Amino acid sequence: MDKMYFTEEHEFFRKSFQDFLQKEVVPHIEKWEKTGHIERFIWEKFGEMGYFGIYQPEEYGGLDLDLFYTVIFLEELQKVNSGGFAAAMWAHAYLAMTHLKKEANHEQKEKYLAPSITGEKIGCLCITEPFGGSDVSGMRSTAVKKSDSYILNGSKTFITNGIYSDYLIVAAKTAPELGNKGISIFVVDRDAKGVSATKLDKLGWRASDTGEIAFDNVEIPAENLMGEENKGFPYIMQHFALERLIMGINAHARSEFALEYTIQYMKDRFAFGKSISKFQALRHRVAQLASEIEVCKNFNYVTAKRLNEGEYVVKEATMSKLISTKVADEVMTECLQFLGGYGYMEDYPLARLLRDSRLGPIGGGTSEILREIIAKMVIEGKEYKPAT
Repeated sequence: MDKMYFTEEHEFFRKSFQDFLQKEVVPHIEKWEKTGHIERFIWEKFGEMGYFGIYQPEEYGGLDLDLFYTVIFLEELQKVNSGGFAAAMWAHAYLAMTHLKKEANHEQKEKYLAPSITGEKIGCLCITEPFGGSDVSGMRSTAVKKSDSYILNGSKTFITNGIYSDYLIVAAKTAPELGNKGISIFVVDRDAKGVSATKLDKLGWRASDTGEIAFDNVEIPAENLMGEENKGFPYIMQHFALERLIMGINAHARSEFALEYTIQYMKDRFAFGKSISKFQALRHRVAQLASEIEVCKNFNYVTAKRLNEGEYVVKEATMSKLISTKVADEVMTECLQFLGGYGYMEDYPLARLLRDSRLGPIGGGTSEILREIIAKMVIEGKEYKPAT
């Protein structure tokens, strides 16, 4: 199957990225998990190696590679067993930077996208609000036009890289009376007067900094508006396809990682005179999990191929996240059980994998919201089209 999607160049990239992660990232993971702060040097090293530029235009220092390099990037990040570290990297590269790539003008790209590719600047995407959750159209943040500026007020929450980033991609209502047709997107400097952030304490993803951000009469230069005014909602919606597929790929990759580790543990663990991998009750559960992971992975690869070819795969990406994250949670629960008491110990990887995986059905649109989106498309025949 891999040969259908990955060339020799892809596999060379995979091996070099694996080596990079083992040398530069893995030795620091435990420290970052404890402190909740990923040190600046690793962002710069990712930038030096070109990893933040995989999916970005050459004009601004990117490599403009096909989407399967991104698939490899995501899959291998899941194998360092830190969902938080992985999230910090891909939230910068595929949430904040995707909006810069698609909506920013040349000057904005020079100022924010180019240094994001090199790792000199870190970005975050600010959409979710304390009272809105998955209801993007219900956001309360406003950006009121005043002469050649906008005055931003409001708050955002659950923002990955929300504490230590250098700039924020922020959605706010510029015409509240228009509902979701009155949302705009801005790029805001971290040091702008009136921007403050509070770090949140999470169950999992502990290496990443997740923040609640407040905007108190923040003055934004008019030139920091991204794209057209009041077009923010369709911009956000169109990028959800990529975000949801990313989370689906993450889910199948961490499931594979967990199951591979567990199978090796089962082979090495003896009970009643034989390896526990020989007990039929356990073998058949492993077979079931392996089958479900493989189905998810195949579906995710097909969806990635279609997205890479320019199709708007919002339905398939939504299904990808819905099912892959559900399977991942089941895999983590089962694998932890296979390890018995050791699965409950922090010295073994499954405890963290279980905590980190639990975010999958919540972030980027809850499973409940995703089911309603799919229902509208499947039952009512609703069609979604890209904004640009």
